[in-house]
Amino acid sequence: MAGGAERAPVARLTLSGRDAALLDFEHGHWPRLAPAAPGPKEAAIREELGISPTRYYQLLNGLLDSEAALARHPVMINRLRAVRERRRVARQ
Repeated sequence: MAGGAERAPVARLTLSGRDAALLDFEHGHWPRLAPAAPGPKEAAIREELGISPTRYYQLLNGLLDSEAALARHPVMINRLRAVRERRRVARQ
């Protein structure tokens, strides 16, 4: 850009099919399960989404800053943002 000005990141207003599936999976199947609980959720991630649990959580974390994700599942996204923030503060 001219003069060294930087553009602000563009808010994601749409979700890919994969992103929507991740959000719907988290919302529909596991709303009350502790995020660190091992076992059935990890097996379901592999079976239903075809990815590793590690990759699932990476992708889900990336979606927490998406306006489209917030619009799709506002309560869940706000809850997960709060969990992420509590963990960030605890690490400091």
